[in-house]
Amino acid sequence: MTTTLIHPTAVIHAGAELHPTVRVGPYAVIGEHVTIGPETQIGAHVVIDGQTTIGAHNQIFPGAAIGLEPQDLKYDGALSQVEIGDYNLIRECVTINRATNAGSATRLGSHNLLMAYCHVAHNCVLENQVVIANSVALAGHVYVESWARISGLVGVHQFVQIGRFAYIGGLSRIDRDVPPYTMVNGNPAVVRGLNQVGIQRAGLADQQDGQHYRQLKQAYRLIYRSNESFTAALDKLDQWEENDLVRNFSQFLRASSQQPNRRGPTPGRKRGGRASDDE
Repeated sequence: MTTTLIHPTAVIHAGAELHPTVRVGPYAVIGEHVTIGPETQIGAHVVIDGQTTIGAHNQIFPGAAIGLEPQDLKYDGALSQVEIGDYNLIRECVTINRATNAGSATRLGSHNLLMAYCHVAHNCVLENQVVIANSVALAGHVYVESWARISGLVGVHQFVQIGRFAYIGGLSRIDRDVPPYTMVNGNPAVVRGLNQVGIQRAGLADQQDGQHYRQLKQAYRLIYRSNESFTAALDKLDQWEENDLVRNFSQFLRASSQQPNRRGPTPGRKRGGRASDDE
């Protein structure tokens, strides 16, 4: 370990494994079973403890607390983990708790941004390229797929799953699964339309000369705007099974509505309500 990169006031257990290029700021505390990869920066007053593995090129800002015991009354001191990938920005005072059961983990992929005062509870999984704004609270066992966007001051119920490219508006209460490619907001949350801007920015609207996106819009209207029952509308989505956008949308809805451990999909507005421009 290159001692010039470690502030003299930092407290680092002799058993911790830090790559020589890791930088550690003043008064940071790093526990015995922590492993940190190349070029990661640990800010002032950060606490990292437990069986925590952090990859390369992450930046962890002052006051963050990672790998501490879960806020779960069932926790009995089991050896559980936090696993964090590469190139993440973890801003001020973010908390990421380790999992509850032995051998399980709270996981954060790569290239994610967690803004100040976010809370990621035990057993959560965040994939890649996720952006979570200030003061968002994820309860236990929440799963967030890649490219999702969660606006500020959102509360997410335990065991909820948020689909890829979903967009959640600020101050929302999320107590059901959020289908991929959709925009939701409200208390309780309601699906408002497709995340047209996110889809276009990612280049997904250009797939197959735009045909895939047009079919996704048709699929959305079948589920949320037609007079078909949910089951009948879902069955009709099979006609576009070659379309990966519709297939992701359909598979998510089926799993959410049929698997016993899922919360069920976020509902749409009542049929006949005014449609927005992105629908």
